[in-house]
Amino acid sequence: MKTLLRTVASAVVVLALVGGMSFLAACGKGPAKPEAALDTPEHHYLTGIRLSNKEDWDGAMRSFQRAIDLDPKFAPGYAGIGLVRGAKGEYKEAYKAIDKAKDLQKSPAIVAEVMKIRVLSMERRKDWVEDAEDEYKAAMKRDSQNAELHFYMGRAYRMGLEFDKSADQFKTVLDLNKDFTGEADKEWHVVQKIQRAAPGTKIGKQIAVIEKISRADAAALFIQELNIDRLFEKRGKTFDPSFKSPGKEEFKADKIVAMEPATDIATHPLKADIDTVIQLGVRGLEPSPEHKFEPSKPLLKAEYAVMLEDIMIRITGDNKLATQFFGQKSPYPDVRPDMYYFNAAMVLGSRSILEVDKVTGEFGGGQAVSGADALLAIRMFKEALKI
Repeated sequence: MKTLLRTVASAVVVLALVGGMSFLAACGKGPAKPEAALDTPEHHYLTGIRLSNKEDWDGAMRSFQRAIDLDPKFAPGYAGIGLVRGAKGEYKEAYKAIDKAKDLQKSPAIVAEVMKIRVLSMERRKDWVEDAEDEYKAAMKRDSQNAELHFYMGRAYRMGLEFDKSADQFKTVLDLNKDFTGEADKEWHVVQKIQRAAPGTKIGKQIAVIEKISRADAAALFIQELNIDRLFEKRGKTFDPSFKSPGKEEFKADKIVAMEPATDIATHPLKADIDTVIQLGVRGLEPSPEHKFEPSKPLLKAEYAVMLEDIMIRITGDNKLATQFFGQKSPYPDVRPDMYYFNAAMVLGSRSILEVDKVTGEFGGGQAVSGADALLAIRMFKEALKI
């Protein structure tokens, strides 16, 4: 028995020694040797950033990893890996990599803080905006003129629904006139649209930051921001979507189970708004004959125009609007008079409710509708009808 125990103990010691030697060997492994003139940590980091901007996360990870292989103490490489981990939803690993970058980076570098702001904007955990502000303040002490820092803090504020602060950050980037000016200019204009639209509800603000809204989002905006149910009620309109037999006598079964108007919204968070819009019968937001609403389907500008035209007709009671521009020539190079949304585009475009391309003059009916554009259209709609 004692012999057996001594044998086992000896085996454990050997394994521990082997493990320790392996660990020391791994720690002692030197950096990889460059294989080309541009095989440098800096070049691979910039390549990783370029690939991450295209959302090629696997390619970006390979580039960031190569940067670290060439220089195990290259802080931006770890920060880049943190960004990729965050994009993949691996937040624990993301923050660990960014903390490693913080330990390695030397002042005045702030790449780790910028990456943490970006990852926080992805995760959006509790109090994430405050955490992002802490990173921003720490970075500002070392490099207050860094355009990248202001740009991503501006994005963080936008995603956090703090639009005034967001606009200030993008304006700072433009004033610095160094990097990120093109990107900041686009973001600034989006935030300005949201500010002009002045969403009055939380859900309106949340939809405002969506790049491409869905049919469900449109339903929520019509109910929450435009209050079409109340507006229709003021017109004395009541709507009953239930089926009525045209005959005098109705067939009566022992039990009738009616199919829901839309069978694909039972668990949708915006179900109440969708149900109301379906009941009101807004043109373009009806369920299909197969009882499908398709709540996640992206909304096109042409479809949005048809919906707004229908709401305008029913609020004003002016049925002539439906054919107001029939027979007229189209001022839009991309909208023929025979297209289904031609009259709607004319009704809304002529009242500046929906914007057209100021350079080409195109209406853009096939384009996806952003939350900012959808909200601004509702604001202009209200002003046009004085409601």
